[in-house]
Amino acid sequence: MATTTAQLKNVYAEQIAPALMKQFNYSSPMQIPVLKKIVVNQGLGMATADKKVIEVAMKEIAQITGQKPVATMSKKDISNFRLRKKMPIGVMVTLRRERMYEFLEKLIRVSLPRIRDFKGIESKFDGRGNYTLGITEQIIFPEINIDQVDKIMGMNITFVTSAETDEEGYALLKAFGLPFKDAKK
Repeated sequence: MATTTAQLKNVYAEQIAPALMKQFNYSSPMQIPVLKKIVVNQGLGMATADKKVIEVAMKEIAQITGQKPVATMSKKDISNFRLRKKMPIGVMVTLRRERMYEFLEKLIRVSLPRIRDFKGIESKFDGRGNYTLGITEQIIFPEINIDQVDKIMGMNITFVTSAETDEEGYALLKAFGLPFKDAKK
């Protein structure tokens, strides 16, 4: 079986990296920001009452990302929420290399345009060049069969970059094709 390189990985190497090098006047190619990983996280507070929610969420995240997620456990007891230490309260998956680029391409080209009344995504970064995108419905992904969905659940998708500043991270993700609403100053 021949391995194929994700199209966005080739676009990064051939177009995005040289453009960023020129835009920010880097002296070395090692300074060019890269996308390190994408973390898909789904917090499931209602899992304390219904254990089946975790299983359904794990199945859906696995379908969306193509990789098996892990359950995230609570760190301490909180009696008001009926929460005990080490109870599963969410699922997450970390995508790297080929799967990361394939997921990013699918997100940009297929899933985000399926959002109702979509006008672009906010451009608020964390101060270190990383970006978290909140999605309110998992049904925007084509792998999810709407007829089999019991409950609409949201998720966070975090793009971790090697950028030093928000401006560099914004330029990198904008070059990949993330549809930001407003232009960064």
